[in-house]
Amino acid sequence: MGKIKKALLALKLIIKHPYLLNHVLNSEDVHQKKFVHKFGLADGLPLLRLEELFPDFEETVSPYAYLSGATMPIDIALLKGIARKINAKSYFEIGTWRGESVANVADVVPECVTLNLSRKEILAFRNDERYADAHAFFSKPLDNVTHLEGNSQQFDFTPYKGQFDMVFIDGDHHYETVKKDTKSAFELLRDEKSVIVWHDYGFDPETIRWSVLAAIWEGTPEEKRPHLYHVANTMCAIYLPETLPTEPLIPYSTPKHYYQVTLKSVPVLSSKL
Repeated sequence: MGKIKKALLALKLIIKHPYLLNHVLNSEDVHQKKFVHKFGLADGLPLLRLEELFPDFEETVSPYAYLSGATMPIDIALLKGIARKINAKSYFEIGTWRGESVANVADVVPECVTLNLSRKEILAFRNDERYADAHAFFSKPLDNVTHLEGNSQQFDFTPYKGQFDMVFIDGDHHYETVKKDTKSAFELLRDEKSVIVWHDYGFDPETIRWSVLAAIWEGTPEEKRPHLYHVANTMCAIYLPETLPTEPLIPYSTPKHYYQVTLKSVPVLSSKL
C-alpha cells in the first residue's frame, strides 16, 4: 500500500504541476534504464586508463584558479596530454567559462577557437554582471585563441568543418544539447586521426551521467562508437580512433595508480598569464 500511495501522490502532484513530469522523464534513473535496455553497456563506456594513453603521464596545469564550476585539473591535464599525443595543430572548444581549459591547451596547440554565448545571452541566462565578466578571463589575453560568440544549437559551423585535430565539448549538459554538439563536433574533425573529448560524462570519475552518455552515444556515428571511451580518474569521455586495452568501470575499487600534485600560487597579470 505504501508504494501505491506514493504513486497516487506523485500522479496528483504531476496533474497539479505538469512541469514536474519533466523531472521524472529526465531523471538519471530513467536515462540509465532506457539506455541499457536499448544499447546494453550496463557499466557505461569501456574504461581507458590514463597509463594506457600516456605511459609516462606528467602534465603541468596552469592557469588554474580553483573556483566554482572549474574543470578538474586532471581533466585539463588530459586535454594537454591528448593534444601532445596527436600533435594537434588546431583545437575547437564549445563552452569556455573562465577559459582555463583552452588557456592550458593553447600552451601546446598553435590555433585554438572557442564558442561561447554572447554577453547578452549570458546575462539573459543569469542576470549577473560579474558572472558574465568571468567568461574567458584566462583566455582573452592569448593571441592564439579566437573567441566566437553564439549558441551552439543555432551556430553555423559550416566555415569550420573539417579543420580541427581536436574538439572539446563542455557547454550545456542537457541531453538534446550534448547530442547536437556531438554531431557538430564530428563534422569539425580534420581527418581519421582527430579526437573529441566530452566533459561531464560523469558526475564524478566513478559515477556515470547517463543522460550525457545517451547523448554522446546517439550523436556519434554508429561506426565510430567502438572508439568511445571513459578515461579513468576523469569526468571525461573521449573519441579516440585507436583500439586500446580497457576494463569495466567498478566504482570504489582499489586505486591502481595515484597522482602527485604540486600547488604553486601565481599572481594574475592583466596583460599576460
